[in-house]
Amino acid sequence: MKELFLNDFKLAIPELFLISISIFLLVYGVIYSTSDFKGYPILSSNISRLALVTLCFSIILVMNHPIEEAVFFSQSLILDDFSSFLKVLILICSFTSILISLDYLKEEKLNSFEPIILILISTGSMLLMVSSYDFLSMYLGIELQSLCFYVLAACKRDSEFSTEAGIKYFLLGAFSSGLLLFGCSLIYGFTGLIHFEELAKVFSGIEHTNAIKLGILFLAVGFLFKLTAVPFHMWAPDVYEGAPNSITAFFLITPKIAILGLFVRLFLYSFYDFLFSWQVILLISSIASMILACFAAMAQKKIKRLLVYSAIGHVGYMLLAFSCGNLKGIQALFLYLVIYLIMTINMFASILSLRHVKYIGDLHQLVRTNPLLSITMGVNLFSIAGIPPLAGFCSKFYLFFAALSSSLYLGALVGVLTSVISCFYYIRLIKIIYFESPKTWIYYSTIDKEKSLILAITSFFILFFFSYPSPLFIFTHKIALAFII
Repeated sequence: MKELFLNDFKLAIPELFLISISIFLLVYGVIYSTSDFKGYPILSSNISRLALVTLCFSIILVMNHPIEEAVFFSQSLILDDFSSFLKVLILICSFTSILISLDYLKEEKLNSFEPIILILISTGSMLLMVSSYDFLSMYLGIELQSLCFYVLAACKRDSEFSTEAGIKYFLLGAFSSGLLLFGCSLIYGFTGLIHFEELAKVFSGIEHTNAIKLGILFLAVGFLFKLTAVPFHMWAPDVYEGAPNSITAFFLITPKIAILGLFVRLFLYSFYDFLFSWQVILLISSIASMILACFAAMAQKKIKRLLVYSAIGHVGYMLLAFSCGNLKGIQALFLYLVIYLIMTINMFASILSLRHVKYIGDLHQLVRTNPLLSITMGVNLFSIAGIPPLAGFCSKFYLFFAALSSSLYLGALVGVLTSVISCFYYIRLIKIIYFESPKTWIYYSTIDKEKSLILAITSFFILFFFSYPSPLFIFTHKIALAFII
């Protein structure tokens, strides 16, 4: 028994390491930042760099784990290729989010170290989420992540918008968590089970009652809330706009990986026998997300709100791939997710480089004040719009191909049409950057080394992905195959 208990801890080494170091950094920060003897030092820069080192070691631990597949902690958590892939993706995205925020924290004088600690703790909770194998671990992981996010949204204390964002996020986030919990309660009440594997076995041999379908409906709505899918997106524009830019970048990049990973595992594994019930829900939400985001983004004058609606549209495309419910759909989903993350990182690295840009009009004639950055933004915007032969086009092409092969003709048609219409507001940004004359000139300082490196790597990927897409295609295919098997 003792040996089994120790083996459980060995299997959870990456998560335990990350959470333990987060607590250590919190204690270190509290003691030193309040030290009269040390002169009340500002530790945000030190903590940020220590966080980057911690995330690097966590990536190494995940990638070099001696055990490839196991279920541990009383079947609450699972270790497999699917969860390991998502863990590496989460850690890389968290690392990148902190890296591109280093200069922003310094310039905005956000001297508190707590946001970095909260990012680490929320990253640890995401690792637990993608390893969840029952309702209890799933809900605890989601709640730990949510509690960190509520505080992160309101971390800029001298900003009324940030405080408002935190309160809105808390109220609507608690509501969505309640829906998830109610769905779990209904399913547990009618089956007496909480483990994903046991639920999959039971559902394959019992009658599909309306009560269980209602529980699945509540779970789906709760996940769609977390993903900011239409019609459960109403909180996202205000919350993401009110939060500091560096935190908004983190919100739009990392959490989607964990939520989608958990969503896919639960619905395509435990609830696969109810495919035709939840497929309709996801397809309707997907079509609504693509249409609303497409037209709402056209009316936006603020860059962050435009990017939020753009992200809602991308969630719609991902839900379309998810709705396929087969191998091609899962591969298309994760292929699209990886490319979406790279494009979003590139976009926020560009915006954080400009620092005080708030409105779209502030980008007038950026080509004259910062030519290299304007080229980078132009390439990325074309890719997000789905212009061939950039990476964004490749991901959309494969996604629509997967939808058509699954007979989701309406979803594919709406996806193609909204993708074409959305080119309008992306190309409008390019027009402003390159051709429109500004009323007042804005001077932008030199981009720091960290963001320059990130922009170079992501831009290279976006530009040349089409020339050698095989590694990512093969990798996502293996992940999808491992999950199906």
